[in-house]
Amino acid sequence: MDYNLRELRSAAEEFARLGGNSTLKHFNKSFELEYKDDDSPVTNADREAEQLIRDEIKKRYPGHGIIGEEFGSENPESDVVWILDPIDGTKSFIHGVPIYTTLIGVVVNNVPSAGVIYAPALDELVSAAKGGGCTLNGEPCRVRKCDSLEKATLLTTDVTSFEEFGFESPLKKLLESTRLHRTWGDAYGHMLVATGRADIMIDAVLNIWDAAALLPVVTEAGGSYTDVNGNVTIETGNAISTTKELLPKILSYF
Repeated sequence: MDYNLRELRSAAEEFARLGGNSTLKHFNKSFELEYKDDDSPVTNADREAEQLIRDEIKKRYPGHGIIGEEFGSENPESDVVWILDPIDGTKSFIHGVPIYTTLIGVVVNNVPSAGVIYAPALDELVSAAKGGGCTLNGEPCRVRKCDSLEKATLLTTDVTSFEEFGFESPLKKLLESTRLHRTWGDAYGHMLVATGRADIMIDAVLNIWDAAALLPVVTEAGGSYTDVNGNVTIETGNAISTTKELLPKILSYF
């Protein structure tokens, strides 16, 4: 069955703003902080935002599936599955750093087809749908032209994860090869690539709810989104966002 990607993209933008804006009543204010079994932090702002988004999806699209970081899966075998991360970058959120984001990816017939990255504290919303281009706050955006590692800005979430997952050597080579590196990480780093403000973002580890929005956003912005083996996927637990020209050079280090 075919689905209207323009409509799904528009709905994803609306849902991301709804959930993301709900976090602002807690950001730099009071929130309840807990730690999960994997020692990752979670707050009541995460849970409230995801519940708001879930409720709206089920109201508007009762037959669709949902996969979320905080509340698991509902109807995941549906032709359309909404994949949610209410606060990507919870560590940034709890420290009052405004580069956390709300992520919504829409998978249609097993293909990541639309995505939204919304940074509510900065009021920056990037969205894309397959064949429909990529926008930043409604204006078209693209990756910037960069074909030389020596001129590239490299972003990561944190360097310790590269050692943990066996990517320390490739990271070291990239740090030596690129012009500038910063840890403007999590999904905001991928947003910076898609909007032409950085050239490479590498995540050594991420979950499907971290990745689902990123692939359509980066590819529709004219970039490449793959895992470290060059596979275009949201399911292998690592990711590179970059320009098409830089990708082969980066992959040669892995």
